[in-house]
Amino acid sequence: MNTAAIEHLPRVQAGLHYLEPPGEKPRWLEFEPPAGVPRTTAVYREHTVAIRDVRPVAATLSLEHEGFQLLTAPTSADFDDEDSIRTRYYTETSALLRKLTGASRVVVFDHTIRRRVPGATDRSTGIPRQPVPRVHNDYTVNSGPQRVRDLLGDEADVLLQKRFSVINVWRPIRGPVQDAPLAVTDAQSVAAQDLVATDLIYPDRTGEVYYVKFNPEHKWFYAPAMRDDEIILIKCYDSANDGRARFVPHTAFVDPTTPAGAPPRESIELRTLVFYG
Repeated sequence: MNTAAIEHLPRVQAGLHYLEPPGEKPRWLEFEPPAGVPRTTAVYREHTVAIRDVRPVAATLSLEHEGFQLLTAPTSADFDDEDSIRTRYYTETSALLRKLTGASRVVVFDHTIRRRVPGATDRSTGIPRQPVPRVHNDYTVNSGPQRVRDLLGDEADVLLQKRFSVINVWRPIRGPVQDAPLAVTDAQSVAAQDLVATDLIYPDRTGEVYYVKFNPEHKWFYAPAMRDDEIILIKCYDSANDGRARFVPHTAFVDPTTPAGAPPRESIELRTLVFYG
């Protein structure tokens, strides 16, 4: 991405929640903890950063360099119908990613619908999944390959001999999104030491994500008023370690330009394994 062009982009100043440098490996419980047990051992601090409007440079972005893309991608799926999501939307997304990346195989392995409830805490009983207001990346150097092993069993050893990536596909369900929009970083602005492996503990397994320490070099972007015929592709992992984008930290944030009375954000994200060669 052209540095001079970035500096002239419209932007907002907003607070993002970064991990404070930990004394030991942090952990997060993906279930209601017992009384007296904290949900997480991570400590966050808000840092005010510039978040640039990516629309003027969207055509120059690539998954290989910046690690994210904004695309127009109409869908015929009904997001109030689980069967429509798992059949029609999964199929559409798989075809789009194969065409865009040249992948030999795409596996859509799950999705999350988020409907923001003001003041609600994520994972609370009876509450829809909430936007994540912490800077994070969904996979690490360890958990990316492990996800392939978990999902594809006997095929995994052969598949892991070739390059693969984990790509999230984020879409508004009802646009335009003005409340709690998604911000993403240019992967090239993220240093390895910014990423802190964190245990994500479920009732039946332990995953691993990256939480992220503050670095003033991070370059943040968002697409104002994203429509429901638009998607953001986010590369959360790439097995190739050759200078291309591997990890793209992202987060929901409070946009100071959000008008009063804007509808709470509703969005869907698909998680995919993309195999090459």
